[in-house]
Amino acid sequence: MTAPAIEVEGLVKRYGDKTVVDQVSITVETGEIMGFLGPNGSGKTTTIRMMCGLLTPDAGSGTVLGYDLLRQGLKIKREVGYMTQRFSFYEDLSIVENLNFVAGLYRLSPARDVVAQTLEELGLTSRQRQLAGNLSGGWKQRLALAACTMHKPKLLLLDEPTAGVDPKARREFWDEIHRLAAQGITVLVSTHYMDEAERCHRINYISYGKLMATGTVPQVVAGAKLTTFVIEGLGGSDMIAIAEKLKAAPGVDQVAPFGATLHVVGRDAGALEASVRRVAQAAGARVEAAETSLEDVFIQLMSQGQDNMA
Repeated sequence: MTAPAIEVEGLVKRYGDKTVVDQVSITVETGEIMGFLGPNGSGKTTTIRMMCGLLTPDAGSGTVLGYDLLRQGLKIKREVGYMTQRFSFYEDLSIVENLNFVAGLYRLSPARDVVAQTLEELGLTSRQRQLAGNLSGGWKQRLALAACTMHKPKLLLLDEPTAGVDPKARREFWDEIHRLAAQGITVLVSTHYMDEAERCHRINYISYGKLMATGTVPQVVAGAKLTTFVIEGLGGSDMIAIAEKLKAAPGVDQVAPFGATLHVVGRDAGALEASVRRVAQAAGARVEAAETSLEDVFIQLMSQGQDNMA
């Protein structure tokens, strides 16, 4: 069997007396798309930077692409494409000029042919003379992906790559990610979008430095052991008052309006159903059982985490 692309154990990173990554262990198989979820400030970016050799862990060990994480960081960097949260190219240079610069950094040869092929693969050829600073969010994202894949890396580390990008551009980006994974490239991607997480083969959830859940989306949802009900038939003025009653009711962990309905979630199924039916009956509303979503699990896990910077 092929060895995992990433196999790290017990990663720790501290800044002063604050532990921002606390005993994180992750395994990512070759050719797998692994989602990395968690609230802002949870340690996702720090973990990614440790795995691509940009940061040295204070504790822990492991391998990335077969290289020792602690002793062979430079070799890891050469095999990794890292796409940061922020657009980090020269905005007063064109697309092709930016890619020529990156090709020079990687000493790719012949650079002109490599850049031309990359432009073609990412659909950038017709725009190659356009200044990077004038690109929309979706085209900037495509340029960033082109730059971090042109040296043919074995591993892509994508840190919230689609923030601020419209839904069509996000879908096209994910189609490209699946195309790359089908070629054997391993992808670790952090995201806040639940629909993107559902396009990953597996996901990890990290909260304030601690890994709290891992597995396929159905496994993570099932592991949360949440029950969900939807209350329908509410008037707009009644909805807020009923939501406030439910928040204080036994068994209720989450209440959220969705259009003209209330989405109610809890861990104690019996207490939750009793509370929901009692409040709904008093309001003359209907109750329907519903599937728990990944977003419900995300919110629940956030509520269980403790801010490590507080």
